[in-house]
Amino acid sequence: MMPFSWEGFFIWQQRKKPMGHITSRLKHELVEAIPAAVFFFIAFQVIAFTQALMLRQYGIQVSTFVTATIAALVVAKVVLLADLLPFMSRFRKKPLIFGVLWKTIIYMIAALLVSYIEQLLHFVREHGDLARANRHLLDEVVWPHFWAIQIWLLIIFLVFCSLRELIRILGRERMARIFFGPSGTRVDQGHE
Repeated sequence: MMPFSWEGFFIWQQRKKPMGHITSRLKHELVEAIPAAVFFFIAFQVIAFTQALMLRQYGIQVSTFVTATIAALVVAKVVLLADLLPFMSRFRKKPLIFGVLWKTIIYMIAALLVSYIEQLLHFVREHGDLARANRHLLDEVVWPHFWAIQIWLLIIFLVFCSLRELIRILGRERMARIFFGPSGTRVDQGHE
């Protein structure tokens, strides 16, 4: 163990990031997560509501609000983490469809992996063994339900990626003006 030195302490203090930097970084992350979280919250609530309506005809009452909310927050975080991957903006100079499809595929894979790991951890706690837990997980999956969720996720990610790419190209202000501006506002201001 090295002896304590005041000089070393002061050098360490100077190298440390100030608390304001950490706070501003957390604030930036939160602001970045809000649009994705709101988008997925609305989308997952619609899915949960339609599922509840379909099950009601069989006399099954489900309360999926909390589950859909947690899923929306998890997927929003998965999207933010996937955006940190270096290959996410691979098709930035190509037509938008390339970037939209690429990001949709990456987000789908990331969401599938996170969901699989989450479920697998639940079964590992229950069964103790990874191989047995995986076998039980695959046996207990309701495959039609699984594929229905994957189809919905694909559509949701496709819409999400399309909107994000449009916002990237047109800018937030212009998109807000297009969607929420006065009713007489023309989108193509250059054409009279």
